Amino acid sequence: MNKIYITTSIPYVNAAPHVGFALELVQADAYARHFRLLGHDVRFQCGTDDNSLKNVRSAEAAGVPVKDFVNANADRFEHLGGLLDISNEEFVRTSRDQRHIACVHALWKACAGNGDLYRKAYEGLYCVGCEQFYEPSELDDGRCPEHGIALETIREENWFFRLSRYGDRLLELIETGELRIVPAHRRNEVLALLRRGLTDISVSRSAERARGWGVPVPDGDEVVYVWFDALANYLTGLGHGSDETLLQRYWNGGQRIHVVGKGISKFHAIYWPAILLSAGLPPPSSILVHGYVTVDGRKIGKSAGNGIDPERIIQSYATPDALRYYLLRHIRSGDDGDFSAERLEAAWSGELAGQLGNLANRVLALLSTSFDGIVPPVPDSAFVDEAARLPGKVAEAFDAYELHVGLADIFAFIGEANRRFTQRAPWADAKALLADLTPEDRKATAARLGASLAEQVYGLAIIARCLLPFLPSSAAKLHSRLGIPSPRLYRAPLIIGGVKAAPQAVLFPHRAAA
Repeated sequence: MNKIYITTSIPYVNAAPHVGFALELVQADAYARHFRLLGHDVRFQCGTDDNSLKNVRSAEAAGVPVKDFVNANADRFEHLGGLLDISNEEFVRTSRDQRHIACVHALWKACAGNGDLYRKAYEGLYCVGCEQFYEPSELDDGRCPEHGIALETIREENWFFRLSRYGDRLLELIETGELRIVPAHRRNEVLALLRRGLTDISVSRSAERARGWGVPVPDGDEVVYVWFDALANYLTGLGHGSDETLLQRYWNGGQRIHVVGKGISKFHAIYWPAILLSAGLPPPSSILVHGYVTVDGRKIGKSAGNGIDPERIIQSYATPDALRYYLLRHIRSGDDGDFSAERLEAAWSGELAGQLGNLANRVLALLSTSFDGIVPPVPDSAFVDEAARLPGKVAEAFDAYELHVGLADIFAFIGEANRRFTQRAPWADAKALLADLTPEDRKATAARLGASLAEQVYGLAIIARCLLPFLPSSAAKLHSRLGIPSPRLYRAPLIIGGVKAAPQAVLFPHRAAA
């Protein structure tokens, strides 16, 4: 059993969540569920970044006290996790969690004790959306390359972190794979940044500019830079600076996996491991970097006016699995992917209902009428062998951070199951059993029908098991229809012959018109 700690990034709460963040939630959740099914000791954490200047300005624009504004939006992010059936053990709000200030201060003091914090007067171009300074050479026609907005000129004397000290060590970690960044093109982007050389970064802000909102610098009158504050949340949930039992178990004693969007990969792959090294803590083990969800090729953003409300989608389908399926199968795990309501509906009705749901309906209905729902012995067949190989394919997709490939493999097998069911036409054998047959013909027909249905039920059971990390609600329903319990482990024995399946097999009902 391995100990695995997996996290999502923590979003700004300057507005309600959109479907782009739902992608990160369901990806991380699929991994957490997959690792648990493998028998690993998993801890999964989500949260919100409450302390950004972007939140402060949005609250001011709304005419709402910052605390009230942040709490209301953070509630919506936490609620979204529940709606999406996210299985996290911890949700850290950086303005509310009483452990967070202790954690940030412990991290700060460790970096200071290592000689990596110093004072410096500074003037630079700052993007509030990114919460970072940019060099003029990094800008896109003088604007932020991420948000396309003009930058603010900031003049302050701040605390700086000696990021430049850790460039060579970070190169070594990434090149040797000790710090794994996937997909490969994101790894190469980080390596290119490191090879150009690192400059030290400002890690405090004036309390006046931050409107006094945020974690105070230890023994100072400034506020900790929001990225230093936000990244520390991964340790807050493990008790760093307070009760460090979970920290020793999961961070110091296990694998450390972050799931993040491409726009913040630099913070997680460069700033964060450098801070950890300075503080004497292990860097992350893996950083899984997803792309953006787009609409008509344009990035979805909370402030871009093109956000799509995931809560409305979940409510319209009365299950999170329509959205989970679309995001996990029809958006490549490490790349940008476009979203449309029409393609979502096509995936639900054509793939989930039309392929998997229809197969389960036909198999279980025929099993009910022909064998009273009792599954005959599973035969030895090439189809059964193919089904038995499916979990290995899905596991390979998880290893490669290609969740879309894992689901494509599952549905390729579903397609083969539908073709085999049609080719063998077991309904013809069921009809023949109603006619006058000789005892020998009746025995042979019943055996052929039983074998056809039993291998299909076996295939459906394998499908249900493979779908557990992706579509937990639908996979549990399919297990129930098949008359078998949802396993806690992939390797749990799969006993099919002799179980009694249920005839009511409508897994993906047609959605009512909006």
